[in-house]
Amino acid sequence: MNTAAPLDLASIPDRIQSEVQRAIQRSIKGVEYFASSGPSLGSTPKDILHARGTLSLYHYRPLSDEIYRVPILIVMATTNRGYILDMVPGQSFIEYLLKRGYDVYMLDWTPPKPEEKCLRMEDYVLDFIPDCIRRVQQDSGETDVSVIGYCFGGVLSLLYGSIFADGAMKNLICFTTPIDFHEMKLFHNFADRRYFDVDRLVDSVGNLPPEMILSSFDMLRPASRVTSQVQLWENIWNDEYVRSYRMFDRWATDILPLAGEYFRGIIKDLMWDNKLYEGTMSVGGRAVDLSRIKVPILHAVAEHDHIVPYEAARHLIPKVGSKDKEEVMLKGGHVSLVAGPNAIKRLWPQLDAWLGGRSI
Repeated sequence: MNTAAPLDLASIPDRIQSEVQRAIQRSIKGVEYFASSGPSLGSTPKDILHARGTLSLYHYRPLSDEIYRVPILIVMATTNRGYILDMVPGQSFIEYLLKRGYDVYMLDWTPPKPEEKCLRMEDYVLDFIPDCIRRVQQDSGETDVSVIGYCFGGVLSLLYGSIFADGAMKNLICFTTPIDFHEMKLFHNFADRRYFDVDRLVDSVGNLPPEMILSSFDMLRPASRVTSQVQLWENIWNDEYVRSYRMFDRWATDILPLAGEYFRGIIKDLMWDNKLYEGTMSVGGRAVDLSRIKVPILHAVAEHDHIVPYEAARHLIPKVGSKDKEEVMLKGGHVSLVAGPNAIKRLWPQLDAWLGGRSI
């Protein structure tokens, strides 16, 4: 027995008209998308405290009448721009910290020039970070400094904290920071020493081109860019969706080149020999021992991180020597952990609750 509802022939013209109007609106919004420049990012007021070579040290202007005693220095990953933490008002991690009463500085990066291809890991760990710490101390008038490291910025912060264990660092917060680089499976396979001639690459091109870095990220999820563009088209009339898409897509494709010798060291010491995990790492002849880090430490990891999977990050807390140490796993991915609507509700309040009492 056929129970299918009879075809409503009278409604067909209305449905066709609805689809036509929908297509027209999508086309209009599509033209607007390509004709506009997108939202302005990284607009929280700040001053350049210091700039040299590939580094820029910013100091953000306070947004609270009462300021915690201990300033914060954020160390960004060397492949990414710092504005991921300062997207737009209401969705800015920097703005959130300032309104909660923190004194915020950021060590951000600019593309290394061709003549800076000789920069090595020791330049970042033994020079750039200590130099910025000293300048934060001088500017703030405080001896203690809390450090927040995002992704590979967390690795640099750990190396600094181990070598300068008796230094100025009072608290350490790491976001999605890898320790076991062999567990970053695709990156590890991509850099397999049997097939990847890093010496030839660096000797030939100098600094690693950003296109190569972006391609390696895209390889982690080959269909994600196409999928996101399809979703954008399906939601093109949703102004809030489009605004969010443009912000994160701009940041995700705004990749920085890496200094050649620095990249060579990352591949050989971390990807190939896994020295940070094995406990055999040294920087500029100075041994790295994570157990020397005794300061309070918080490590935030993402449940669905496809760039730094949990297996690569989970060793950080067991290896540091701190008594006051905590790992927190939150829903989200590598970027949504720290930026976007989920971060506003999950990570930011937890960080504030953890850091506030340790910043007095």
